Amino acid sequence: MSDYVRRFHLQRQVDVSGASGTGRVAEGCLWPDGSANVHWYGEHRSNVFWPHIESAEAVHGHDGATRIVWDD
Repeated sequence: MSDYVRRFHLQRQVDVSGASGTGRVAEGCLWPDGSANVHWYGEHRSNVFWPHIESAEAVHGHDGATRIVWDD
């Protein structure tokens, strides 16, 4: 577990669902306890809280079509 917040973004190569587009589609932060917030861009923006970043990656990663890129 880290002692600081880490920033990241989601980089999407292929838009599997047809909802978010490609490129940089969201940004977020990983909290010291391992939980994460994700802020989605686009017409229907949203903020999502995940208890573990692995859960966000499992749902939105689409088998490698979207990857987490660390900004810090």
